[in-house]
Amino acid sequence: MYVSIKVREGGKGRSKIAPEILFALWLYATLEGEGRGREIARLVLSHDAYRWISGGVQVNHHSLTEFRIDHPQEFDDLLNASVAALMSAGAVKLKRVAQDGMRVRASAGAASFRRRGTLDECLKQASERVQALKEQIDTDPGQGSRSAQAARERAQREIAARVQKALERLPELERAKVRGGGKAEEARASTTDADASVMKMADGGFRPAYNTQFATDCEAQVIVGVDVVTAGSDMAQFVPMADQVEQRCGQVPEQWLADGGYVANEQIESVDDRTVLYGPVPEPRAKKDEQGNKIEQPPQEKHAAKPGDSAPLAHWRVRMGQPEVQAIYRDRAATAECVNALARNRGLLRMPVCGLPKVRCVALLYALAHNLMRAVALTPEILGLGTGTSAIQQSPA
Repeated sequence: MYVSIKVREGGKGRSKIAPEILFALWLYATLEGEGRGREIARLVLSHDAYRWISGGVQVNHHSLTEFRIDHPQEFDDLLNASVAALMSAGAVKLKRVAQDGMRVRASAGAASFRRRGTLDECLKQASERVQALKEQIDTDPGQGSRSAQAARERAQREIAARVQKALERLPELERAKVRGGGKAEEARASTTDADASVMKMADGGFRPAYNTQFATDCEAQVIVGVDVVTAGSDMAQFVPMADQVEQRCGQVPEQWLADGGYVANEQIESVDDRTVLYGPVPEPRAKKDEQGNKIEQPPQEKHAAKPGDSAPLAHWRVRMGQPEVQAIYRDRAATAECVNALARNRGLLRMPVCGLPKVRCVALLYALAHNLMRAVALTPEILGLGTGTSAIQQSPA
């Protein structure tokens, strides 16, 4: 993080706020449920804890908001370091991991979603306004202030860029619409946040959102994998997360717990040689005749191997019917739902930024804050608090 602000021979250093201050402010603010840069900048002037962290350094909201979205790789490296430290201390054994997705509302309104025809018209109008403003400046540069003219032109360029990005995202949304049984022309993209997708939320409603994925060690409750996707379904998110955890930790956990949204034949088969997946077996589908009436069938045992099943699929079906495995699977809700609830309590209800890369930075920041508190609980000696959990109780609040 110092690369861009380091003083070099023959060059001129820029006066910048130390990254440690900005990072510590965001960690503390995340734990306190505050995600607005302007509010944190205000708290630095009025709240003792924020004032102590900043050490008297004046912090503005521009520096805070830019810091949060400018360091995706550094945040990922810090997550690697936090997990590695806890693994080396023996707190994280990576025996069993639970994965779950959480739909988080995007910073885009439902009214910002437009179909292709409307987007084409919006882009045309924005381009025409940009051209008109340029011609106005060229023909009469003295009309109005230059700063006001430049601001208007910049605003129109930004509008045109957002509409263009929405048009670029539209083919992906059209393909998803067709896969869901709809028509391609019904697909809509947002002119506010082109990466946002309309998803079914926990309350049953449909809103613009992102699908935030966390993989958590069941025993230590430490987040070992983070991802954000624009698809509302979890069906294809198991293998990418397993690959990420293997790259981050150097190994794949022995057992992987996931809900029914992740279970797919190709996903189970592709990781069978690396980990054991525990996920619910779906109920057998009822067969229907040409008129749509259900055909009476003899009772089927869903945990029995089916004809044509590959070896991994057959083992998975039989495995999930065993009582001891069902007891293991209960750890999924106790782990994943707890992590999701903590994130909600810390303010992860609506993404404060637009765009998938920026949203991933926010998700990483939440994971780093979560793992920091788990380090306090599991290995306080890493943070200089003592050598056992009793040190937490003795240390000042």
